[in-house]
Amino acid sequence: MQKPKYKVILVIVVGAALALLAATQQWFTLTVTSGAGGSTELEVSGAVAAPALSALAFAALALAAALAIAGPFIRVVLGALGVLLGGSVILSTTLALGDPVAAGASVVTAATGVSGSDSVHELVSSVAGSAWPVLALVAGIVIAIGAIGVLVTTRRWPASARKYQAVRLESAEVSAKDRAVDEWDELSRGDDPTAEPDAGPANR
Repeated sequence: MQKPKYKVILVIVVGAALALLAATQQWFTLTVTSGAGGSTELEVSGAVAAPALSALAFAALALAAALAIAGPFIRVVLGALGVLLGGSVILSTTLALGDPVAAGASVVTAATGVSGSDSVHELVSSVAGSAWPVLALVAGIVIAIGAIGVLVTTRRWPASARKYQAVRLESAEVSAKDRAVDEWDELSRGDDPTAEPDAGPANR
């Protein structure tokens, strides 16, 4: 049965693609006040707010590729790893949403030269968010669901190519044994299986 296999792999691929997309988009806009009383808006991308997101997404894609050729035991291991990857995407995104200023501190420091958690928080007067972090959360959930699907449906996946190769090899070994038995029987009857057949009267 091919459908469960391809469905759960596709779910993981979709989740990884969504995470990669979210990582490239703007997550927050931080309004930073200056000493002269003015303000500046700084954009914080997903790659800055959640630095691990891209790496986790690529890892999920690699996991999906490995699932396509993995055997039963390795599928269980990869499924558990997929759940961990999905949870890590969710955790990374949740931390950024919990403190957007800390998530964008490097951007503030690069623009103002001010560092330190407390100092950066004092400079930021307001934070505006976008829907992209929510999409990253959804991506993590999708990856985790796909990985759980692997664990649930793995027994219904078709056998791997290696199994088929092993069956073919075993059949070839059995055939070789049968030929050896036949040749032994011929020797027992006094016939030499290696002797050339009689060419017939034409060659006499």
